[in-house]
Amino acid sequence: MFPFCFEWAWDAGRLIFMGLLYMVLGAISLGLLYAFVMTWLRLRDQDRQ
Repeated sequence: MFPFCFEWAWDAGRLIFMGLLYMVLGAISLGLLYAFVMTWLRLRDQDRQ
C-alpha cells in the first residue's frame, strides 16, 4: 500500500487511488486545523473581555 513496499507498482489505478486518498486526508487535516485555530482565537478573545 505504501511506495516503500517492494510490491509497489506505479500503475494508473494506484496513482489515482493514492492521489484521492491524500486529497481526502489533506482536506480532513485542514478542516481540523481550521476548527482548532478558530476555537483558540475565540477563546483568546473571550479572555480579553
